[in-house]
Order: sequence, then structure tokens, then C-alpha cells
Amino acid sequence: MDRLAHLKSLIGKEFTDSPSPFMRWLKPVVISAEKGHLEFQYTIRPEWLNPIGNLHGGVTAAIIDDVLGATMFSLNEPTFYTTINNVIDYFSIGKEGENIIAETHITKLGKQFINATCEVWNADKTKLIANGTSNLFKTQITR
Repeated sequence: MDRLAHLKSLIGKEFTDSPSPFMRWLKPVVISAEKGHLEFQYTIRPEWLNPIGNLHGGVTAAIIDDVLGATMFSLNEPTFYTTINNVIDYFSIGKEGENIIAETHITKLGKQFINATCEVWNADKTKLIANGTSNLFKTQITR
């Protein structure tokens, strides 16, 4: 199965058939898909908020980790990559009902390790909410 072609076929649609139950819960809409580069849109829901009504940092971190995992699938390799670490910097807030965009790219593609980045923006990309960098490790052949 060509995973990248599948991602491209979902542009403008919710990614309802993701192999990740967590991603299905997040309900991303695929904005763009290229090899090693994805853009997903999310709508901030009430259960994603911290006690003062802003997008919870843990949810932001989870979005970053999850969309970077999907970015690994865009490589069309028969392997699975697991996250070794995430480093996240938070710059701004998001509010309930707002749309946010998570945009990924691969910084370094090695034989065993990948370094990738995800930026989380407001809908018109005028406000950077968070920036995350991850290292991922090739672990096994996928099914």
C-alpha cells in the first residue's frame, strides 16, 4: 500500500482511517501531504483545554508526536519509527473552537534515526503556538 498516496487522497478530509486510535480521536483534517512533510488541521475542543481555558500543553505535545508519526508513514518505508524524545517550546495559546495547523518536516533522515520538526500555528499561520523537535528510531518491519 502506498501510504503517501493514501494521505494525498485525504486532502481536505478528516483522517478517519488512521491506524492510530489516538489520531482518530484527535480528528485531524489533512491539508497537505508530501514525502516527509504533512500539514494537518485540528479544531480545539473543550476537553483539550487547561484549567484556565487555553489549549493544554500536553495535548499540544500529543498532537506534535502523533503528526510526526504520520510523517514517518509518508516516507513509504516498510518500517516503523518510534519516538526517542520530544523537545517542545510553547510560544502562544489556542482557545476552544479555534483551528490550528500542525506542519511537519524532516530535518535529518539517517539510516536508523530521523530528526523531525513540527510547528503548531493558528489557522492563518500568523501566530506560532508551539515548535516541537523529535528524534525517532527505526524499530521493526510494519504489517
